[in-house]
Amino acid sequence: MTRPRRLLTIPISHYCEKARWALERAGLPYREERHVQGVNRLVSWRHGGHGTLPVLVCEAGALVESEAILRYADAHLREAERLFPDGADEVTALCRELDAGLGPDGRRLIYAHMLPRKALMLEYNNAGVPRWEDTMLRRGWPLLARWGAAALEVRPDTPEQDRPRVHAAFDAIAARLEDGRPYLFGERFTAADLTFAALAAAVVLPPEYGTPLPQPDVLPEPVGRDVRAFRAHPAGAFALRLFGEHRRRPAG
Repeated sequence: MTRPRRLLTIPISHYCEKARWALERAGLPYREERHVQGVNRLVSWRHGGHGTLPVLVCEAGALVESEAILRYADAHLREAERLFPDGADEVTALCRELDAGLGPDGRRLIYAHMLPRKALMLEYNNAGVPRWEDTMLRRGWPLLARWGAAALEVRPDTPEQDRPRVHAAFDAIAARLEDGRPYLFGERFTAADLTFAALAAAVVLPPEYGTPLPQPDVLPEPVGRDVRAFRAHPAGAFALRLFGEHRRRPAG
């Protein structure tokens, strides 16, 4: 490449974590450009996206979905190392099921917990964003928090509605692992494993995540209680293992 790859993100976004993980796993250098919620829509549209991040700007153009970025990273690996093995349509199907289900469900649940907790939320949410975006979000928090809740469909009953949905997604993953297989499709780490771990991160808060996340010992109740419960679930423990074993960060 004559120009560095640019990964446009919301730092805490679990869909953006999917992209970071895949690029770093493939050994592909990139420059991450972090943005807060709201500004992310303008940044996405400016670079050919649909109003969401991540967007990867690279020699292939602008890749505007996390799955597209995973496939781009895969193209730089030997077949034996790829996240999408040849002919593995079931891997793709499970990834898309998780993207459409666990992804938004877990996101709503953690936002429902964190939006009322401005100081804690912004300490992690704004890591690495431009100073003016940090200032804007802090000063306009009441209005922007209401906008964010509406955009994400976060309501007072969200924890009661989405906690069972996340549990159901975790139960389905745990059921796949009951026979003792190390990964969702057997002996090989695939896009399904990466996707589940990244999306589950919203509720298990792995220490190895691509940006710092609050750990249970600093979380107030009932946030900490939910995180501890999801970590204790077999699927939550699986997600944490995947981060510990496979989320290797580049040196420096």
